[in-house]
Amino acid sequence: MVSIAFALSACNTVEGAGKDIESAGESISDAAD
Repeated sequence: MVSIAFALSACNTVEGAGKDIESAGESISDAAD
């Protein structure tokens, strides 16, 4: 049970980090323009 909860939280963390990186990339490309 604990391992399932840990796996879910890890997936959410990776997904959140991906969104953060994506939004940061958009900010950088906007600044470049």
